Amino acid sequence: MELREMRVEASDGFPLAVQLGGPADGRPLFLVQGQANSHVWWDRVRPDFEDEFLTVTMDYRGTGASRGPVESWSTAGFAADVLDVVRALGIGRAHVYGTSMGGRTAQMLAARHPEAVDRLVLACTAAGGRTAVLPDRETTRELVSGAPEERRRFLHGLFFTPDRPFTEADTRVLGDPTMTSAEAVAHRRASARHDATGVLGEIAAPTLVMHGTEDRMTPAANAEILAEGIPGARLWMHDGGRHGFFDEFRDEVNAEIRRFLDA
Repeated sequence: MELREMRVEASDGFPLAVQLGGPADGRPLFLVQGQANSHVWWDRVRPDFEDEFLTVTMDYRGTGASRGPVESWSTAGFAADVLDVVRALGIGRAHVYGTSMGGRTAQMLAARHPEAVDRLVLACTAAGGRTAVLPDRETTRELVSGAPEERRRFLHGLFFTPDRPFTEADTRVLGDPTMTSAEAVAHRRASARHDATGVLGEIAAPTLVMHGTEDRMTPAANAEILAEGIPGARLWMHDGGRHGFFDEFRDEVNAEIRRFLDA
């Protein structure tokens, strides 16, 4: 199904590109992607929901068609953008599914604006702050060294298992190539500075925390910290999954999410 595109002006006037899929009268499901990525992150995932759900995505500031001044962005600021979109659409509240930095953004949205979130799914993400379990030094070093093509292939290995050979189609989750260096740095800082440790207890939405056991980018211990910190949260682990388990194993993952959203 072809996406329907629209523009929403954020509360500070920044122009946000928004994409809608599925039935207009379906249950709203807001999909929030990872750092330095546009809505194309969800291209292989959202069709699994569009028989029943109105899927909503937003290009982050500095990605896709959401371009403007580069400032000191934050996950709380991105959450405010999501809220502006929800209000502009007049949908009141939505299920929210956030992955990686999108999960960080979704945490801030659910904690600070509980009226906007129905059910919450957090995948391959972390609470940040003093409790964060960081990648090992080798992983961190490889992510910032070498030629761009070498980094991209290394990143592919962090997202997908060896059973998933590198293809150009996979690059849709490896970063928006149209970003400027300033935009990319602003995204990296927003994700790195995320700290929801003090507000996890304020999340009232029923929450499903999902993670791959072999995630080296955001180690799986972070999922346990989230599940323990969010009241009533349920933890679901994919054995052998890496950072992109939500995409590589989407049939299994999306089926579990649908059961949760239907509960």
